[in-house]
Amino acid sequence: MTEAPATPPPSRRRHDREIIALAVPAFGALVAEPLFVMVDSAIVGHLGTPQLAGLGVAAALLTTAVSIFVFLAYATTAAVARRVGAGDLPAAIRQGMDGIWLALLLGAAVVAVALPTAPWLVEAFGASDTAAPYATTYLRISSLGIPAMLVVLAATGVLRGLQDTRTPLYVAVGGFAANGVLNVVLVYGAGLGIAGSAWGTVIAQAAMAFVYLVVVVRGARRHGASLRPDTAGIRASAHAGVPLLVRTLSLRSVLMIATAVAARLGDTDIAAHQIILSLWSLASFALDAIAIAGQAIIGRYLGANDSDGAREACRRMVQWGIAAGLVIGVLIILTRPLFIPLFTGDTSVRETLLPALLVVALTQPFAGVVYVLDGVLMGAGDGRYLAWAMLLTLAVFAPAALLVPVFGGGLTALWWTMALMMVIRLATLWLRARSGRWIVTGATR
Repeated sequence: MTEAPATPPPSRRRHDREIIALAVPAFGALVAEPLFVMVDSAIVGHLGTPQLAGLGVAAALLTTAVSIFVFLAYATTAAVARRVGAGDLPAAIRQGMDGIWLALLLGAAVVAVALPTAPWLVEAFGASDTAAPYATTYLRISSLGIPAMLVVLAATGVLRGLQDTRTPLYVAVGGFAANGVLNVVLVYGAGLGIAGSAWGTVIAQAAMAFVYLVVVVRGARRHGASLRPDTAGIRASAHAGVPLLVRTLSLRSVLMIATAVAARLGDTDIAAHQIILSLWSLASFALDAIAIAGQAIIGRYLGANDSDGAREACRRMVQWGIAAGLVIGVLIILTRPLFIPLFTGDTSVRETLLPALLVVALTQPFAGVVYVLDGVLMGAGDGRYLAWAMLLTLAVFAPAALLVPVFGGGLTALWWTMALMMVIRLATLWLRARSGRWIVTGATR
C-alpha cells in the first residue's frame, strides 16, 4: 500500500497562485541581471563599434566565468526548499551558509586566474586588433567584482529555497538602477570610457552582495543557524554542485563557441551578435522566472513527500512556459524597430542583426518549455541527468556552429544552429520529465 501524500493534490488555481507568487518577483530580478549587460552595451555602443565589439568579447568571457558557478544558486535553492518542505528551517539556512562560504572561495580563485590571463583570453576568443584593447580593459576591471557576483548567486539561492523571491527582486532593481547611474557618470561624466562602464558594474555588484549578506545573516541568527564556515558542509555543497557545474560548463561552451564564431565573421557580426545575445539572454531570464518558481515549488513538494503535487506543478508550469514563450517571441518581432536604435547607429550592424533576431523570436516557445523543465529537474536534484543531456547537446551543436564560416554562412546561419541546440535540449528534457524518474521524495535526495 502506497503512502498517502502529505497534503491533498492542489487545484490548478492553487498551482497558478504559487507560480505567480514566486515567478513574478523572480521575473523582475532575473530581467534586471541581463539589463546590467544591456545598459553597458547601450552606453558603450555609442562610443563606437570597436568598443562595442570589445565589450561583446569581454562580456561573454565574464558571464562565462560567473555563470559556470550558477549551481551556487540552483543547487542551494533545491536543497534549501527540500528542508523547508520537511519543516527544518535551521538546517535549511545552514545549508545556504555553506553555499555562501563556497562562493567566496571560488570567487577568489577566479579573480586570481582572470587578472593575469585577460589578454590571452581575449586573443584566444578571436577579438580583432581594434577590439582587443577594449575587451582586455573591461575584462580585467570587471573580474574584480566576481566574488561579489558569486555571493549574490548563493544568497539568492538561499532566499528562493525559503520561497522568498521578493527580496532578490528589490536588490536586483536597486543594483540595476545604481549600475545605470554609475555607468553614465563614469563613462561620460568622468570620461573613463569603457573602463568606467566596468567600474560601475563592479561597484553595483559589491553593493548587492553586501545587502544579501545582511539579509541572510539576520535570518541565520533568528533561527539559530551557525555563521561559521563548516568544512564538511562546504565540501558537501561543492559535491552536490558538480553535475550542475558540468551542465553549466556545457551550456556556456555553446555560448562561447557561438561568440567565437561571430567574432571571426568580423567586427560588424560580433557587434550585431552582442546585441542579439543581450536580447536573447533577457528573454531567457524572463522565461527562467517560471523555472525558478519550479525549483522552489518542486523542491518543497518533494521534501514534504508530495509526489502528486510535484507532478501536477510540473504539468502546469510547462503550460505557462509555452504561453510565455509565445508572448516573448511576438514582442521581439513587434518591438524590434524601437529597441535596435538604442544599441547602435551603424547601418551595417542593423542589417546584419535583423534576420538573426527573427530566428530568436521563432525559438521562444520551445525555449519556454526547455527552461521550465530545466528548473523542474533542478528542483528535484536531478543534476546528473541534466549534465549528461547538456553534454549530448554540446556534442551536436559544436560541429554545426564551427561549420558556419567554413560554408560561408553568416550570423543568421549561426543563430539557426542555436535554434538546433534548443530543439535538442527540448527532446532530452521532455523524455526525462515523461519518465517520472526524477521524482525522489524526502528532505534530501
